[in-house]
Amino acid sequence: MILLQAKPNIDIDIDTPQTQHIYSLDEYYALEENSDVRHEFCNGEIEEMTGGTINHNRIIRNLVRILDLAFQNTNREVFTSDLRLYIPEFKKATYPDIMVIEGKIMLHNNRQDEVLNPCLIIEILSPSTANYDRKDKFYYYRSIPTLKQYILISQFDYTIESYTKTGENKWLFEETKGENIEVNLESIELSFPISDLYIDVKF
Repeated sequence: MILLQAKPNIDIDIDTPQTQHIYSLDEYYALEENSDVRHEFCNGEIEEMTGGTINHNRIIRNLVRILDLAFQNTNREVFTSDLRLYIPEFKKATYPDIMVIEGKIMLHNNRQDEVLNPCLIIEILSPSTANYDRKDKFYYYRSIPTLKQYILISQFDYTIESYTKTGENKWLFEETKGENIEVNLESIELSFPISDLYIDVKF
């Protein structure tokens, strides 16, 4: 256990990559509403997001099933990457794989497609995004006042990385490995066998 105290770079005009346009949030929203792919926004810059694998989607499907069942008759709700998260401190908009919101949903500028207050964020690691998810993305996420836990899930073996907030600017890191162990989501008081998470996942 360890106690812990990227900017997108894309120019939509591919003919002139040397001239990078700084986008407003309104321009970004207009792009997203008319785009077949999702983009991240960070302080005026936009980057296209990559798609997921079959294992990636199976893990998300299993997670939603587990969380939906656990949240019956509670004030918690699970959301997938169809819903956007806005992080005011960094003027960043992104699509976490899984978010859990506890209590009232806080909307950004009353938008129905953008929220502010997850208590738990879960990302499925892929080779192209693993470093970003562990470093810059977690740096952005740590600025969210309501966030209590950040989970990273491998799609290639039975491995879970957990960062749990223990105090102001303090996060506890714990890695869980093995086919016969429990996943502990302390932020929502839920534990379940890791095998439930990997149903139908092929390594």
